[in-house]
Amino acid sequence: MKKNYMKTLAITGLTILTMGALAGCGNKPAETQASDASTAAASEDSSTAGSTVAAGDLKGSISMVGSTSMEKFATALSEVFMEKNPSVTVQAEFVGSGAGIEAVSNGSADIGNSSRNLKDEEKSKGIAENIVAIDGIAVVSDPKNTVEDLTKDQLISIYNGTTANWKDLGGADQPIVVIGREAGSGTRSAFEELLKLEDACKYSNELDSTGAVMAKVASTPGSIGYVSLDVLDDTVKTMNLEGTEPTAENIKAGSYFLSRPFVMATKGDVSEQSDLVKALFDFIYSDEGKELVKSVGLIPAN
Repeated sequence: MKKNYMKTLAITGLTILTMGALAGCGNKPAETQASDASTAAASEDSSTAGSTVAAGDLKGSISMVGSTSMEKFATALSEVFMEKNPSVTVQAEFVGSGAGIEAVSNGSADIGNSSRNLKDEEKSKGIAENIVAIDGIAVVSDPKNTVEDLTKDQLISIYNGTTANWKDLGGADQPIVVIGREAGSGTRSAFEELLKLEDACKYSNELDSTGAVMAKVASTPGSIGYVSLDVLDDTVKTMNLEGTEPTAENIKAGSYFLSRPFVMATKGDVSEQSDLVKALFDFIYSDEGKELVKSVGLIPAN
């Protein structure tokens, strides 16, 4: 019982929304992030040296610090990895991407979780950019909406309240009903960070689940919302952005701008890390790990 109790504490982590750290998440244009993601992930995948210790025989602890947007993925990863390795504890703390990079840089964490590409100055300190997944967000509207495509500027103007009627975008004379997720949602954080709209969105409704957003958009004339790619269906109209469909292929190619890499940074290459850390990356890049990535609404990076 004690071991299970301690393991539960370990995977719970500490969530602190530090706005200064989150502000650093949008430093590189979203259009280039997914392209960088594919290249870096392929390079890392080919150079990662696997653990020499068999799964189940591992012992010890791994510490991860960083992005709040990666909480769902990091928590799921921790739970599954500890279940496969009962003598391993994975501790995850969620305090922002910048804080995660600083933690791995100064040696206070094994892994720094970042929902952005690393800066050149961070890489110059020997921090390795290990991209483990790509986050993609789709924009949806009610099925009868005649607008097919939005530019980035138009999408921003809708969510900051500047554009309030579809007729201004070539559609019907109809008010735009702006729907989003609740404060604290990872999808909301990602959407607002990518568009640089933190605390600037003018929502008509703030809903507490992806399913609720889909249902509200499907049933509300003039509505618009955002969801993860994996839940799209024909109950809503999926909007193209800058003429590009929201598909995994377009995200990996870097042509769809509502996407970003999820990075698990290390001090030095993965091959230089402990057997525990190497085993964790081996799992992430395995077929089972890729399925885990998909299960939390992300796209495998390799």
